[in-house]
Amino acid sequence: MRIVRVTLLTGLGVALAVAGPGMAAAEPLTTMSTGATTIAEQAEVTAYWTPDRMREATPLDLITVDPTELSAEVATGEIQTVEPTDSPIRTTSFPNGGGEWTGGGDVVTTAGRVFFTMDGRNASCSGNAVTSGNSSTVLTAGHCVKYQGNWHTNWVFVPGYHDGQRPYGTWTAASTHAIPQWVSSEDMNYDVGAAVVNPLDGQNLTDVVGGQGVTFNQAHNQAMYAFGFPAADPYDGEKFIYCSGNSIKDPLLTNDHGLSCDMTGGSSGGPWFLDFDEATGTGLQASVNSFGYIFLPGYMFGPHFGSEAQALYNEVENA
Repeated sequence: MRIVRVTLLTGLGVALAVAGPGMAAAEPLTTMSTGATTIAEQAEVTAYWTPDRMREATPLDLITVDPTELSAEVATGEIQTVEPTDSPIRTTSFPNGGGEWTGGGDVVTTAGRVFFTMDGRNASCSGNAVTSGNSSTVLTAGHCVKYQGNWHTNWVFVPGYHDGQRPYGTWTAASTHAIPQWVSSEDMNYDVGAAVVNPLDGQNLTDVVGGQGVTFNQAHNQAMYAFGFPAADPYDGEKFIYCSGNSIKDPLLTNDHGLSCDMTGGSSGGPWFLDFDEATGTGLQASVNSFGYIFLPGYMFGPHFGSEAQALYNEVENA
């Protein structure tokens, strides 16, 4: 089994085991978790997220890798280093490795911060409202709904978050979901999660903030935009950050997208768009912010939205 060291964009350092041929993952017991369903539960979760708790919700500390250990892994071939110049990056007129989004448009309202309690600690991710049959679907990363065997609690989505403000309210999750491969073995290639949020003030989510389109089984090495709310240094989670440029195919894992980007913990789950129009702030979501390699700084990676992600979306959008 090959061991690849990555850093989840919640700020968690992990050693990811990539299974070889014939190493099938165990069947998951469930691919969803029930959230706040009653009016009383929704009120309790909403009240839990005070401004102070949101401000203090930060990614877990980054776990660093001993450089000598990393060098040994590279030397033995367990990790193949990839220089940016070796990657199939095409020239583009809009490269941006990380900056505040000031363009406006629909993405300002559809994207937002995700807050949850994980193992007794409050943390944050990012997410995005998408068009769906239930008008209540948020896409995010798998580890933003479940990690290390546990589903997160007190899960809420705050669209349009900025500088501590919640202009469109706090939307509680009725249920959270993830791809079976993530639920069973936390396979990084399938780090995709979703939530169905409860109505707020009698309205459904996308009727209030709009929703972005979703696309599946698209090619690699295309122009993409990534958005999120990084909360780890040098960011603080208060600004809406984006990266843009031509993506690469992950040099190690099977099918992930890569993008030159300096977003940090807290940006996990933020959307990646194809065919993004800066004037309208609209595009087709094709991935989410997921992880970065410690040995390849300056790059962020996100899972390819394939048939498994499509099955998750089909399940969730009508939940």
